[in-house]
Amino acid sequence: MNIIVPVFNEEENIPLLIERFSSVLSECISYEILFVDDGSTDKTLANIKQACQSTENIYYVSLSKNFGHQNALKAGIDSCNGDIILFIDGDLQHPPEMIPKMLHFWREGYDIVYTCRKDNQAIGIFKKISAHVFYRGINLISKLHIKPGAADFRLIDKQVLVTLRDYNEHDLFFRGIIASIGYRQIEIEYTPAKRAHGITKYSFRKMVSLALSGITSFSVFPLRALAIAGFFFSFTSFLYGLYALGVKFFSNHAVPGWTSIMAGIYFLGGLQLAAMGICGEYIGKIFLEVKRRPHYIISESRLPDHGCTQKDIQ
Repeated sequence: MNIIVPVFNEEENIPLLIERFSSVLSECISYEILFVDDGSTDKTLANIKQACQSTENIYYVSLSKNFGHQNALKAGIDSCNGDIILFIDGDLQHPPEMIPKMLHFWREGYDIVYTCRKDNQAIGIFKKISAHVFYRGINLISKLHIKPGAADFRLIDKQVLVTLRDYNEHDLFFRGIIASIGYRQIEIEYTPAKRAHGITKYSFRKMVSLALSGITSFSVFPLRALAIAGFFFSFTSFLYGLYALGVKFFSNHAVPGWTSIMAGIYFLGGLQLAAMGICGEYIGKIFLEVKRRPHYIISESRLPDHGCTQKDIQ
């Protein structure tokens, strides 16, 4: 089993994570840990290298800068080749003690065992509400079904790994990809623990960026909604124009409602700006896709097959 652990500035959690893996899996299954260092600026990479010297089943991929969590997962996917692959974050909020249960379902024939977070005091109220709204929204406007609280803590079979390697779009959203590819899947719940050390590296800006990537990668509903709104307002404007002409030619009264007309102009102007922004978001995605820039650049790695490499680009 390959365990992919994306990390960013988690120097204090590395030894604890390795110890937890050992206590849970040493008598359960043969495994290798692949750390993906996403451009850490602290001693994370140094601690991983130190662990490599004392433990044979620890490997790493170090990215040249911070490429983001989803691209770090992509680097792990491209760098491993086990029969079973487990994704787990390095902040110890995903409990390694759940792994034997996940392996149990894999042995029963499930290709994907994914987890769903139970809300508790470790999760802030804003994150609970925003996650609920996002997943309800994306399920409503796309063909996906992602349960609120879905996490990147999951176990997959090798055939799923091969499938995931075919996904090379610029803005990756693996929770949506996993939900869209089929296979035999099962969900299990987990209770997130508090971070052992440090603070979350997932800022509000990163969460918004991930949400936009998820929506625009799996749904064209925003564009269709704009088209529907455009037709609706065009039709109502046409009717109002007929009314205004009728009043002008068949009555002695001027058309009242200067305030309502100005309000309508401002409203439609705002709608047009919003429409341009949404269209720009999709056009921007096309712009990024056609350039085919790499998801990540590997500056250094230690892998089981070919030792250390330099300047790998994917």
